[in-house]
Amino acid sequence: TQERILGSINMKLNSVQEAIAMAFVTPSLPGLGVAGGFAFQVQDLGGSGLANLQNAASDMVDAGNSQSAIGRMYSSFRAGVPQLFLNIDRDQVKEMRVSLGEVFNTLQAYLGSMYVNDFNKFGRIYQVMVQADSEYRAEIEDIRSLEVRNAMGEMVPLGAVVEVEEILGPQTITHYNIYPSAKIMGSAAPGVSSGRAMELVEQMAQKTLPQSMGFEWTDISYQQKVSAGSAGPIFALSILLVYLMLAAQYESWSLPISVVMAVPTALFGAVGGVLLRGMDNNVYTQIGIVLLIGLSTKTAILIVEFAKVQHEEGKSVFDAAVTGARLRFRAVLMTAFSFILGVIPLVVASGAGAESRQVLGTSVFGGMLFATGLSVALIPMWYYLIQRVTEWFFPPKNRPD
Repeated sequence: TQERILGSINMKLNSVQEAIAMAFVTPSLPGLGVAGGFAFQVQDLGGSGLANLQNAASDMVDAGNSQSAIGRMYSSFRAGVPQLFLNIDRDQVKEMRVSLGEVFNTLQAYLGSMYVNDFNKFGRIYQVMVQADSEYRAEIEDIRSLEVRNAMGEMVPLGAVVEVEEILGPQTITHYNIYPSAKIMGSAAPGVSSGRAMELVEQMAQKTLPQSMGFEWTDISYQQKVSAGSAGPIFALSILLVYLMLAAQYESWSLPISVVMAVPTALFGAVGGVLLRGMDNNVYTQIGIVLLIGLSTKTAILIVEFAKVQHEEGKSVFDAAVTGARLRFRAVLMTAFSFILGVIPLVVASGAGAESRQVLGTSVFGGMLFATGLSVALIPMWYYLIQRVTEWFFPPKNRPD
């Protein structure tokens, strides 16, 4: 699985002493962040300095890694990275008649890279870039030995105009919403939803971060936070859509209610299946729930529609409900189990992307299995109750009691 692969890779990377290396999953939505899981920015709101910012970020990482609900938290921000500071003596540059721009161009060309031109070959355009070989830019003396041409055409070593100092400083300085920030990424433990992990991180931030520090969600976590609570309205609108379509089909406002009542049984089965397998309620579970709204109502329609026909032909509500359940029992099982057996490969999926397929398959499998087992008994009951209440308020005309 994905967790085992990441675990084995990170165990090997932990043995690297020269660097901090780690493996992480790609984001679920390309372009929103560089890794999967959650991400947030610790912000220096009070101007405490980069050293204090790193301490606050490290405290958050330590607090997160001590929580069982969080798989791992890490940050690449470092305020004390070894660096080389080049102090250029501008007076000496003028005295030796060296152009300051040529000094910078020499440093860029040798230590970094510099674009020269383009050339065409084999019908394609290639760029020419110059850069010193790695062995000639590995030591401080390599910088001092670089040469630049002065106005008289003489080669002047950079060591004559440049002093190299070893300092400590941040590798990169990032700002998030104006404030200096340190990005922290992490993931929830297996079986823990990302929403629960984010709630735990917010609680840790309130206890761990000093008053001069704050934090904000970023990348896909920001989108999840903004859209939090939207799943309920989406499910409600899905059920409403099904209800309105059935109301138009049966020309009745009450009859579709008995069909829609199959949805709660499917939801219980989906949530129960996911919890039994120790999975979390993520976006794939929610997709499965939306899918179950249509599948469970389709199964209920087989019973309700036949019972409606029987009632219109003169049978009582009770007899129509019993007849519909008895005669459509085989059709319900055939329709439901053809789908249930079809999603078994998703339930036992393996390989790349297996986690998402397993969650989707488990939610749909459990929901349909649970709904099928109860629909044969509950749907006729709901049809009988709702139809009796409807006929009590609106007695039918020219229909036997």
